[in-house]
Amino acid sequence: MDLDQFAALRTPAGVTALATAAELAGGDPLAAAAALRAPGVPAGLAAAALTQAELRRRAEPKFGPAATRMFFTRAGLEQATRAVVSARRAARLRAAGVRTMADLGCGLGADAIAAARAGIRVYGVEADPLTAAMAGANAAAVGVPDLFTVSLADATRFDPADADGAGSGVDAVFCDPARRRAGTGRRVFNPADYSPPWNFLLDLAGRVPRAVFKIAPGIDHALLPADAEAEWVSVDGDLVEAALWCGPLAAVPRRATVLAGAAVHELTGSGAARAPVGPLRRYLYDPDPAVVRAHLVAEFADTVRGGLADPDIAYVYSDAPVATPFARCLEIVDTLPFSLKRLRTLLRGRDIGRVEILKRGSALEPERLRRDLRLTGTRPLSLVLTRVADAPTVLLCHPVPGRG
Repeated sequence: MDLDQFAALRTPAGVTALATAAELAGGDPLAAAAALRAPGVPAGLAAAALTQAELRRRAEPKFGPAATRMFFTRAGLEQATRAVVSARRAARLRAAGVRTMADLGCGLGADAIAAARAGIRVYGVEADPLTAAMAGANAAAVGVPDLFTVSLADATRFDPADADGAGSGVDAVFCDPARRRAGTGRRVFNPADYSPPWNFLLDLAGRVPRAVFKIAPGIDHALLPADAEAEWVSVDGDLVEAALWCGPLAAVPRRATVLAGAAVHELTGSGAARAPVGPLRRYLYDPDPAVVRAHLVAEFADTVRGGLADPDIAYVYSDAPVATPFARCLEIVDTLPFSLKRLRTLLRGRDIGRVEILKRGSALEPERLRRDLRLTGTRPLSLVLTRVADAPTVLLCHPVPGRG
């Protein structure tokens, strides 16, 4: 989509095309295009409306009902923060006394809109003309055009001391740098290749006391500033992002935030502690990915009075099941050194036909193992592929209901 097509979508004819496209989204694309063009809608407008309707449909899990009124690009939607995460971040900023904020590289406006809804005046900066136009339209669509405005500019040239062009500064800055290479769309993993790059973010944190940066969850902990807080966030078991909180906003070295439905659970610590290592025990805990990425497995193990069977594998073992939002709990019913033939015989003898396969510290591919087992039984079982005392091991388990 280009700016002309976007402008056409905002005309009365475009609004009508979008409404019709919304009714056709999710079906056969060729049939939908033919149905939309039948009333005389131009081909370009029909294609833009159908694309936008499909993107809105995909955006609903992230943005809820507001998605039906917003505008998206494919790349922008992929990088956009989920509404539940951006709303929580905005609430934390507001509680810290932030009243004005610059969003550098605001994209489609997900984080800026959440901040505006929390009562924060947001100055968005976006270098891509189409994305900037969509962000402005999204602000109007959700009812915050007076609190979130967008400037078409290079984020690296933004002056936080003159956010409004009249000499007024901001209380805080937020930046979600692009983590895909321009032109190819390929992911970049070195923060130096972010846009804006890592060094710019660190320099910005030194110039603006309160700064928050969205970063890749897999970032090397060695790159993280010692005086900043690094937070990893999961939603319903999926790791969705990491963020760096700088200056007075930093409360702890490491934080794992687990969002489950309407509940928010937080585990904090230094990220440097080591969990005790010992023998297998009756119950296995598979920590939430936010806990693992935050290097808070030791802190979690302490909450269930557990330990590791291998110092480098993040499975925690304990003598008793404990209700926790930070991990799944499984009861170990059998343990054996890995052998495909022996495992297949054992599972067939127990009438196992459906297996959930978890793994840490194993090179085995779960789907290939599932095929190789050739199970025909009727009962379910969980298999955990791991190492114990540096030996490949398989644990036969049953999930513990209501425990994680």
